[in-house]
Amino acid sequence: MNQPLAYIHPEAKIANNVVIEPFSTIYKDVVIDEGTWIGPNVTIMEGARIGKNCKIFPGAVIAAVPQDLKFAGEKTTVVIGDNTTIRECVTINRGTVDKYKTAIGTNVLLMAYVHIAHDCEIQDHCILANAVQVAGHVSIDEYAFVGGASAVHQFVKIGAHSIISGGSLVRKDVPPYTRAAREPLGYGGINSIGLRRRGFTNEKINEIQEIYRIIYLSGMNNTSALDKIELNMTPSKERDEILRFIRGSERGVMKGFEPS
Repeated sequence: MNQPLAYIHPEAKIANNVVIEPFSTIYKDVVIDEGTWIGPNVTIMEGARIGKNCKIFPGAVIAAVPQDLKFAGEKTTVVIGDNTTIRECVTINRGTVDKYKTAIGTNVLLMAYVHIAHDCEIQDHCILANAVQVAGHVSIDEYAFVGGASAVHQFVKIGAHSIISGGSLVRKDVPPYTRAAREPLGYGGINSIGLRRRGFTNEKINEIQEIYRIIYLSGMNNTSALDKIELNMTPSKERDEILRFIRGSERGVMKGFEPS
């Protein structure tokens, strides 16, 4: 159901049961799948690919050109997965020649005033609270939570099932399953509450906790700690993910808390 006061470019591909409220603008080269609701005063620009049953609230701007001075008009996209909610005044920029797309997964919640810059990848079930600002080329893995008014530096990676406290400055990579807090941002334990909510057993939580005890509390450097974990702990999906994440970090991972 499209309101007569909305503008929809004739080349846009809109499924039959998409609802587009008054005063929204849909540019050409846009695809919106079935069941999605586009609220009033939304702007969806060229290159947007929006999945099923999404909700996009007033003031959002999807697929504007990147805020990157090197951008030269390349054909790039924003891809948004099914069942994702985008609240008021969220901005999501298109990709550049780096990845050619900005990708938002399924069942993601982007609260009001979130900004997602070019070439980011936000995986499934992530929550970014109000006014989180994400610079270009950032990767956020599944089930991560970023607290309100946090700023994420370009090229940072945030691991799966991690939680970052509100107002954080995220300059380094945040390993999976961890809690990150304070300034400068540091390790504050594992996200045990979130893991329990998602069905992780006490045994698995204890395993993850022991891994991070070795990494952050044993006094060893990361290379020695990871070698010890690999040698002495039974291989598992979680163990191997942590090892791979930290060894693959290009910016370096967050430190432990400094003594006060």
